[in-house]
This record gives sequence, structure tokens and C-alpha cells, in this order.
Amino acid sequence: MVLVCPSVLSADFARLGEECTRVLEAGADWIHFDVMDGRFVDNISFGLPVLESLHRALPEAVMDVHLMIAHPLRFVRRFAEAGANYLTVHVETTDALPATLPAIHACGCKAGLSLNPGTPVEAVFPYLDQLELVLVMGVEPGHGGQPFDRRALGKLSALRDECARRGLSPVLSVDGGVKPGTTAPECVAAGATALVAGSAVFNAKDVPAAVRQLKEST
Repeated sequence: MVLVCPSVLSADFARLGEECTRVLEAGADWIHFDVMDGRFVDNISFGLPVLESLHRALPEAVMDVHLMIAHPLRFVRRFAEAGANYLTVHVETTDALPATLPAIHACGCKAGLSLNPGTPVEAVFPYLDQLELVLVMGVEPGHGGQPFDRRALGKLSALRDECARRGLSPVLSVDGGVKPGTTAPECVAAGATALVAGSAVFNAKDVPAAVRQLKEST
């Protein structure tokens, strides 16, 4: 069954701990934590103090931290200490990936690599054997509410095939425009093993039903 990873960008920040508890109790697997710096993407979200607070409140929750920032290497250790379990950086980052990915592992985190809609999937291939997660963006990073970019489906299929060819099994995650009953089943059919969904979970009238529908995407 696919992993469901609600993005806290769509949560009510005035009740963030309660909101995360609510989706986890509804069956969500991980909490997806999007960090934006206003440089790598044209938006600012939240950072270390918020992650630290959530980790204290929910020490058993898996924190899937997505660093949409220009210089992630500078912050790898600090996010690991704040409670990250997975640390995902972008293949388009300004920092050298051959240094960044080992730094993530050295801090005890699992390493992920993400790519934007316009980036060829082959950009990830040289690093696949160093990754526990690959995150395919279904929208341009930085803002919610965008339509799903169907190029993500081809990338997921290519990643699934390349990983199978090499005998690798990273989590293949997709973020942006993921909706139960529509894009979610398409993503799973293309190879996704984890679905990042924000409003589809946090804003659902029936959160357990929304989580269950995502998990059962076929």
C-alpha cells in the first residue's frame, strides 16, 4: 500500500501540532515538511524552530523534510538535529550534491533528491545508488493550488524502470496536485510509492476517508 505524507503547508498553523496528530491518527504515514527560503523558490514557509517544536510534540512521527533552499549543505546537520528523518534536497540546488548527500547520511538521516517539472529525470540517475527517496514535483515548487503537471508521470515510470534495472528500491514520491481518485491513482500506476498531499488531506471533510482513498490508489 502506498505511503501517504500530508504536507503541513496546508495545515492550520495556529493548531499545527493538533493538525498533525489528527492526520497521523487518521492513518497518514509521514509528515511532509516543506522548507522555502525565498531564494530557491519565490516563497518563504518555515524552518528549524517549527520542526523542533513538532518533533518534541510528536517524537515518533516520521518527518519527511523537503529543503527548497539555495544552500542546503549549510543546514543539513541543523535540520537533522531538529528532528528530520528524511532530508530531501533539489538536484537543481547551488550546492554540490556529491558533498551534500554524504553529509545527510553522516547526520543519521535518509537522503532524498527532488527534481522540478522542467528538469530531465536523467539528472537524478547518477545519484540513485546514494538515495533512499526520490521526489518528483508535480507542480512548480513554491506555491500551492497549481494544476498537476503530467510530465511527472513519465518521470515516475522512468525512475521505476531504472531502479528496477539496477536493483534499487528508493521510495518514489510525488508532490503537488495529488488528488484522491484522479491524479493519485495515475501516479501510483506510474510507479509512485509515496504520495505527498496537502489540501487533499488537511482540508478534507472526512480525513480518515481521504487518507484511506489515497492509500488504496490503484
